[in-house]
Amino acid sequence: MALIQNSSYSRRQSRRRADVNITNLMDVMMVLLVVFMVAAPLMTSGIQLNLPKVGGKALTGDVTSVNISVDTEGNYYIGKNIIPDDEILDKLTAIKGENSELSVTISGDTDAAYGRVIGLMAMLKEAGYEKVGLKTESKPLSVQNAKADTTKKK
Repeated sequence: MALIQNSSYSRRQSRRRADVNITNLMDVMMVLLVVFMVAAPLMTSGIQLNLPKVGGKALTGDVTSVNISVDTEGNYYIGKNIIPDDEILDKLTAIKGENSELSVTISGDTDAAYGRVIGLMAMLKEAGYEKVGLKTESKPLSVQNAKADTTKKK
């Protein structure tokens, strides 16, 4: 009998626990979350522009968009690459492909020539791009509230 008890005792010790330890997985996921939160603002593409500040809400949606920038000298950019005037439509056609929902956003510097921005917008409309918009930055809330207070007092 002592022999039987001894063999069952050794079987109990050799069993392994089948629990899943997710602590390490959670640690890795938290580190990845922090890395992406820090890296996401740095992934903006394009050139540095001084966008006009206006009131309004940010646009939201799942539609694919292409950003064309116009700098102070009147050069057109897609990303960080300068695009000549006559090649813009070819580049957009290549980007558009089969995506009929493609929208184009124009980011014009505040010191850019008005004619260059409007000329680009007209060229896109003539080429059949229905969703063309202008990118701006919202005013700081303190400026918006101060203007609202002065208009209420009048």
